[in-house]
Amino acid sequence: MDRPTLAVWKFTSCDGCQLTLLDCEDELLPLTERVEIAHFPEATPRTRPGPYDVSIVEGSVTTPTEVERIRWIREQSRVLVVVGACATSGGIQALRNLADVDEFRSVVYASPELIDTLATSTPISAHVPVDYELRGCPIDRGQLLEVLTSFLAGRAPDLPDTSVCTDCKRRGLTCVMVAHGTPCLGPVTHAGCGALCPAVRRGCYGCFGPMNGPNVPALIPLLRRHGMGEGELDRVFHTFTTAGEWT
Repeated sequence: MDRPTLAVWKFTSCDGCQLTLLDCEDELLPLTERVEIAHFPEATPRTRPGPYDVSIVEGSVTTPTEVERIRWIREQSRVLVVVGACATSGGIQALRNLADVDEFRSVVYASPELIDTLATSTPISAHVPVDYELRGCPIDRGQLLEVLTSFLAGRAPDLPDTSVCTDCKRRGLTCVMVAHGTPCLGPVTHAGCGALCPAVRRGCYGCFGPMNGPNVPALIPLLRRHGMGEGELDRVFHTFTTAGEWT
């Protein structure tokens, strides 16, 4: 019996979320016995033509070529999973959405006329329908394995749909904002990281992007009370997930 095929694709990104898959180590070898890795340049030069049962896409859409490429990948994929802050919210490169990309291009590149780029960096869902989104910069490996194993088991993945505050409660962590006065975006940030930063007494800085229906207006006065100025507020909401819907 043929194994399901898995393809991993890179768009504009740093490769960190693909490395999370390679970093699965103990789980990766058993997984390769259940699926055929048909396209994954980060791991192997071997590739086979589509269609593919599952495609994992990392990165945002920032060039005209990537627009056409993601449409082709969608046509070739039965299940499309997008991973990471770039693929789900445009990533750090979405800072261009707030400025003049032509000015950036003229300052950064010696021959800007050779650079073919879009004025914006957008998530994959802005161009094609997606089946599952995994947030984070980078993603949580446990969530990635949950999506892949649930596909093999023929069930829907169990993915969190709450805030980082829920992760803190589950781990029995003391609230860093209440107990220590540390500014924290946990109340409005999508869960899934396991509250990594609050676990080491750091405030959440929102790399998993906004949760569904975040009450940002209620949180901002608390952040100001604990020392965040306007410049810090702007940076914390417009860094990893600039294109996310915080309000």
